[in-house]
Amino acid sequence: MDLISNGTNVLLILLGFGLLIFVHELGHFLAARWAGIRVDAFAVGMGPQVLAWRRGIGTRLGSTEPAVRERTGRSTIELSDADLDAAGIGETEYSLRILPLGGFVKMLGQDDLDPTASSDSIRSYNRCSIGRRMVVVSAGVFANIVLAVVLFLVAFLAGVRFEAPMVGEVVPGSPAATAIAEGSTGSEAAGLLPGDVVRAIDGARVDTFADIQIAAAMARPDRTLRFEIERDGESLVFPIEPTLDERSGLLSVGIVPAAGTTLAADEEIRPMVDRVLAETGLLEAGVRPGMQVVEIDGLPAKTFDQVLSAVSASGGQAIPTRWSGAERVVAEAMLPVEPTYERLVYPERMPAGAGDYEFGLLGLVPLVRIEQVLESSSNSGLLQAGDVVLRIGGLEGPRMAEFRAEVTARPGERISLLVLRDGEVVETDAAIDRSGRLGVGVGYARELPLVARPFDRLGRPAAEGIEPVRSPAAELDLLPRTRLASVDGRPVEDWASFRRGLRQATAEAARDGVGAEIQLATVPPTPDAPTLTATWRLTAEEVAQLHALGWTTPLPAVFFDPIFTVLSAEGSPVRAVGMGFEQTVKMVTLTYLTIDRLIRGTVGVEQLHGPVGIVHLGTRVADRGLMYLVFFLAMISVNLAVLNFLPLPIVDGGLFLFLMYEKFRGRPPSPAFQSGATLIGLVLIGSLFVVTFYNDLMRLLG
Repeated sequence: MDLISNGTNVLLILLGFGLLIFVHELGHFLAARWAGIRVDAFAVGMGPQVLAWRRGIGTRLGSTEPAVRERTGRSTIELSDADLDAAGIGETEYSLRILPLGGFVKMLGQDDLDPTASSDSIRSYNRCSIGRRMVVVSAGVFANIVLAVVLFLVAFLAGVRFEAPMVGEVVPGSPAATAIAEGSTGSEAAGLLPGDVVRAIDGARVDTFADIQIAAAMARPDRTLRFEIERDGESLVFPIEPTLDERSGLLSVGIVPAAGTTLAADEEIRPMVDRVLAETGLLEAGVRPGMQVVEIDGLPAKTFDQVLSAVSASGGQAIPTRWSGAERVVAEAMLPVEPTYERLVYPERMPAGAGDYEFGLLGLVPLVRIEQVLESSSNSGLLQAGDVVLRIGGLEGPRMAEFRAEVTARPGERISLLVLRDGEVVETDAAIDRSGRLGVGVGYARELPLVARPFDRLGRPAAEGIEPVRSPAAELDLLPRTRLASVDGRPVEDWASFRRGLRQATAEAARDGVGAEIQLATVPPTPDAPTLTATWRLTAEEVAQLHALGWTTPLPAVFFDPIFTVLSAEGSPVRAVGMGFEQTVKMVTLTYLTIDRLIRGTVGVEQLHGPVGIVHLGTRVADRGLMYLVFFLAMISVNLAVLNFLPLPIVDGGLFLFLMYEKFRGRPPSPAFQSGATLIGLVLIGSLFVVTFYNDLMRLLG
């Protein structure tokens, strides 16, 4: 079914993309006909002809030109208007080409690749007035703008679902997490919080979460944006300066959309959702991707925040839930609850993409576990889901960020791995791809009471100017891969029991607000090593942090579809037209802003999409419904119009620039100049095609 669905989506996008090109070329064609210019060909697509039609000839596989020669003895270009009329043959051949990546209108006396092309015919492009030629050149862009307005109108009349401008998770340490509300004197207004609704940014109304992402990504470097927030009926203003998100390569403030209660069924995340459902017993209870939590602990649930609230108040006990699906399918299941862990920040700046914090307890972190091996990974068969990483390269007991750093530092190489697999120690050499990835998903091996390299110091990255502090684990002087045996005599079987033992041993100290001393028994990672016991001294602050930890669910927010809002004209055509024009202006502005940010360097060329990427993105868009697909095609239509009218040789904007020169100078640019400019334009367009095709290919392979 996924294959059929994807194939249908690809077909829909190709047809939609073809429509945009058809309308663009139709604009040129109709304008040329209005101007009295003879049009020899109207083609959708590039490359060899698949089908062609000409009045008086009919439909042919390939070109109609052989049939014209057979009837007249000459090619169409050699026939005058009178000759064509006498033979009952139309002047224009309409064709569909094999590659749906463009199109063209061929006019007598005009050739994009040959600026010196001309004709003595009174109906030739070069004999037409400059004003009429300007209309012909710009008509394609105008047609795409009109089409965009119409598509926006249709979409808003029906209503389009977008991710709501509500804050979900706030990335720790991000600009959104550290921002201070204007006029605030305390910590109660420090940072955005889940559930906050963004109403405006720099005075511009915010309707969707995409508006937030675009405003951040398109912000000028080192510029602070004013976020107008609604929180519990109160209005707050947060000055926030976006910073570069190393994962996306764009400026970001560090927030994700608020999640609802419907389990995501998207093909990209479904394997992870299925795995967690199976591991937690929810799959056996009948819970499936696409189902919705309608009730938790006897109360109705509409947002993921309500689920988290119930989990936080659970005291660590599983919670009864009720799920609903398609065709009145209902499942009742106990939702497992897991303990949360401390966010331990590295004292130094970690390599890009590695992450700058871990989740553990008092400076101790679990080992890394391979959660999933992608089918496309070259390590399929070498590595297995469930492998626990004991060593990578020469690094014993790597933490998560250290594991990632070791991999990303060796693109295209092989690296030795020592893993624990089903109780056996296995050594293997893994292949790292050219992008610095193993093709695996990783998590923490919390089911084993083994520690990765303990932290000696903790704190924020030194670049932020905050001095690191000594880690609570430093005094233990533990080796990587040490096994935790007991806490004050309480056996440790996994990290959950370790956390529980620590909290029980320090419960009295937490009540009194003082520090504590506990007896920690450990086993070093050496053969026949004896159990060692040490006195672990914790400060009052460390005890308080330990007891501030709460509970979470193994189904994180990213596993749930976001909360949606619907942008609709509510049946009013006038309002729909206004919304269409507003979106068109916004998209035009955004396209020019993107070009500006490319020049400034805040948007990288790796973010650009080519035709392949647009089709791939479109297949995912199609899953969100027909109206969102219509909206997506309207955006592409605007982009097609703007890019076509850039003042670059070979595209419509460059030709229009030549006509302006001819209008003001009384003569066109020299043939040599036009030929040189055309060559430069071809190189630029070709280079852009190669870059975007490479980007698209890497996204598909990644």
